[in-house]
Order: sequence, then C-alpha cells, then structure tokens
Amino acid sequence: MSGVVSGWWLASLLGVASCVSSCVAGRSAEPAQVLSSDEARRAPLFRGDGRPAQWSELVEAACAADVVFLGENHGHPLGLASAAALFDDVLAREPRASLSMEFLERDEQIFVDDYLSGVSSLDEFMKASGRNAGNFPPGHRAMVESAKRAGRRVHAANAPRRYVSLARREGFERLRELSDEQRRTLRVPDALIGGRYREDFDRIMTPQGEEASDELRARLDAVFRSQQVWDWTMARSVADALLGGERPVVHVVGNFHVNHRGGTVQALERELTGVRALVVSFVAESSDQLRDEHRERGDFVLYVGPPPAR
Repeated sequence: MSGVVSGWWLASLLGVASCVSSCVAGRSAEPAQVLSSDEARRAPLFRGDGRPAQWSELVEAACAADVVFLGENHGHPLGLASAAALFDDVLAREPRASLSMEFLERDEQIFVDDYLSGVSSLDEFMKASGRNAGNFPPGHRAMVESAKRAGRRVHAANAPRRYVSLARREGFERLRELSDEQRRTLRVPDALIGGRYREDFDRIMTPQGEEASDELRARLDAVFRSQQVWDWTMARSVADALLGGERPVVHVVGNFHVNHRGGTVQALERELTGVRALVVSFVAESSDQLRDEHRERGDFVLYVGPPPAR
C-alpha cells in the first residue's frame, strides 16, 4: 500500500482512477534507482512534535522498540534506501531483530524461507513469488539481502489477495467459514477500526464530486473490510514474531496503514497489550521543517522528496 492508500487495488475495486497514488509507481516495471547509504541517512528528519532529529536518535529509538513500523512510499528511491539503511543499523545492534513485509503474502512464506536458507536462487524466489522490478524494488531487496546475510527471519506478513477480495465481496463471516488451513494465512478482524483512520480512508476514497449516498457507503464499507483484513493480518504476523522472541520486528508497510498510529498499529495494540511500537513515516515531499499537516504523523517523520519523474 502507499502513502495515501492502497491505490492500485482500491481504485480498481471502486473504479476511482483519481485515487490511484504511489502504489502505481510501486508496480511499475521500471527499477528504482539505487542510492548510497550515506545519502539515505541524510534525509531531513523530525520528531512527530516538530523537533529536528539526528539519525542516531532514530536508530536508538528503533532499537528500544518492540516493533518498528516503516511507513514508506512504494518505489521511492530515497525513501526505500533510507528504510534499508535504518534496518541495517538496527541489525548491527540488535541480534534478535527481524524483518516483516507487507508486500509478501503469508502463503508465500515457503518461497522466502527457501531463498533465505539457500534452497533456491534469487531468480527462483522471484519467479515463485511473482516478484519483479516493480514490486521488489532495490530497497526491498536490500533489506531481504541484509536479513539473509545476518541469518535473520523475513516474514511474509500479508493476507493472500484472494481472501482479501472475498472479504470485500462476502464479508468476514465468509472468511470464518474457511478451513483451518485457509484461515492460517489470514487474520479475520475482530472489529472494524474507526476514528481518524476510517475518516481519512473515506475522505481519500470518495470520488471527487460524488455525493454521500447509501450506495457509496456500502462500497466504502466493502473496501474497508478488505483494508482491515490486511491490517489485522499484518498485525498478527508481527505479534507472532514478537511472541517468538524476535525484537525489534521491523515491519515495512505503506504509510497510510500506520500514519497517526492508525490501522495496523491499532490492530497490533489489540493483539498485544502494552506493545512498544515506533512509527517512522516517510513523506514524498521536500521540507526543511515539519509541516503542520504532518505533525504527529509518526514518532519520526522523514522528508524524502518527490518521487522521480517517469
């Protein structure tokens, strides 16, 4: 998913082309540019209250957390390079750190494990899991390779798309009717998360100029069910890793899921009371100070500049 919302799939469900955002770039066949770690660590960085922050402060806070949510913009070269640099710095300090990724689905875990353990090659992994230059850009690959070199786990954290679509079409009860083996790959939400997260979702996903109606509400409700299957499944994946002794779990995810501690963060806090979650939000804009609209968007906010023109 993206900095706005899961554009490439949500727009197709709602037929709202204007809502497609950076996820489209994430699915492009063009590879993202590879940037140096030094450049990645120099992105303007702020705490959520507006105070400027140093990279070392971010690393320190990440190492002290149970889970680090890296709310990124898919396919953004500097954003992904910064995420990869932070993961490297955490790996160097925390022997139990691991990686969790929105962009791999739970039924693909075997492909990930085969690659990490040397059973399959990179090409075989990419073919088996449907990875390409668009959905496995250099930043994502760098994080997986770092975990492999360090002998750490990489979790395919998301729900398979077919079950997400089923939730949209037929609701959560339909998911509960699935077999134990099918439900192993997803977490059926206990409840829909409301508040700002839902309000922002509705605002972004409402077609420009369309008036509120029962039909629109039904469509938004259906797609939000899909969104929540992803949120709760990713939260469950992170919770399982934490319960298995991994810490911190660095979860890479589109920033809409975690901005203002929404969505996936809220689901995790319901799964594990008292969990210490750090939210790092990447903004695909340039700024030398924290803008008012980005205040408290994350515990830390990085401005990585506009995505490169295509």
